[in-house]
Amino acid sequence: MFRQCRFSQLQKLQIRSYYDSRTHVPRKGDKVVVAMSGGVDSSVTAKLLADNDYDLSAVFMRNWDTRDESGSDHGCEWEKDWEDVRRVCRVLDIPCKMVDLSREYWTRVFEPSLKFWESGITPNPDVWCNKEVKFGVLLDRLAEDSGLSNTPWLATGHYANKDWKYHNGVLRPRLLRPRDVIKDQTYYLSSVPERSLSRALFPLGSINKTEVRELAVKWNLPTAARQESMGICFVGEKRKFHDFISQYIPPKPGPIIDLETGLQVGEHTGPWNFTIGQGAKVRGLKEKTFVVKKDIPKNIIYVVPGTDHPALYAQSLTVRDWTWIWADSPPIELMHPGGLKARMKFRHVMSDIGCSVYSDNECIRIDFDEPQKAVASGQVATVYVEDWCLGCGTIVEVA
Repeated sequence: MFRQCRFSQLQKLQIRSYYDSRTHVPRKGDKVVVAMSGGVDSSVTAKLLADNDYDLSAVFMRNWDTRDESGSDHGCEWEKDWEDVRRVCRVLDIPCKMVDLSREYWTRVFEPSLKFWESGITPNPDVWCNKEVKFGVLLDRLAEDSGLSNTPWLATGHYANKDWKYHNGVLRPRLLRPRDVIKDQTYYLSSVPERSLSRALFPLGSINKTEVRELAVKWNLPTAARQESMGICFVGEKRKFHDFISQYIPPKPGPIIDLETGLQVGEHTGPWNFTIGQGAKVRGLKEKTFVVKKDIPKNIIYVVPGTDHPALYAQSLTVRDWTWIWADSPPIELMHPGGLKARMKFRHVMSDIGCSVYSDNECIRIDFDEPQKAVASGQVATVYVEDWCLGCGTIVEVA
């Protein structure tokens, strides 16, 4: 008990020492780097920061090497993105550079995603990218390149907020939901560690998307009319997921079976092409069917008719590899009989729902207040208390 208490005290001293050595907002002359993608959000972010007396610069991350697919970089999407970043930076008169993180992205995000898909699980690469690459490798590299004792501030175009709250005598950063609840991107940021969050800036947290567009037009930014990008970043918008993934995972044909009748109604080319709740698109059936279960050892996809079939709903989920943003201070309510009363999301595009969160041995169990549809293993579950995002983990079981 003494050793455990001593360790806890030491950890608190380390945290206090870390934050006492830094200010909680950038000051005049501080080095601020804005991560730019070529889109309107990061462009407006850069302009908002350029109006302050910071040592401001921009960085463009090249995360995907198309030579791995085609052997050539000519005409690829990142070149247009990089050119748009440079155009905006010329208008704002700030320096910019490109950082090639494609190797780190491959090993830390894409390879783990492939393993998930091969095992029939639906991963969320965008959540991993923020933790491992943007607020991981990139932030570390910026610290190394700056030659400063403190890590530079890293600003992004995410729709999120941040504040600071005292906890056990230490002022610590909290990830909060933004004003624009429709564009809320805290789900994608829920795995970012506290140390990285402390150096993050989210200038769009108090602005909605419509206002961002209006500001871009008002300031004559070159990206003002650029359309918003959607989908998994390395797949892109012009390709179908099936066509992309087939370059890395060979087809594995198997039966599609009606859960109610036990009869085969079709054939699939690999379980990675389906996720729970997705339309199965089986031809020749009178009613649309939806994926309800995947038997990976037998390579079977099970479907049910109709969008509201009871088998599509779940009452709870179990999460592994849970990460609290305040890693040393999980909520004490987890050990209470009634659990932590909270809100949660199990995908980005959904309204948060009421739940109870429990610590279950080495896992986290989340019970929904009401049954939920299409909960998929491999996706990320994120927990909130009001607007405060506490952390996340990977769904491993649904019941």
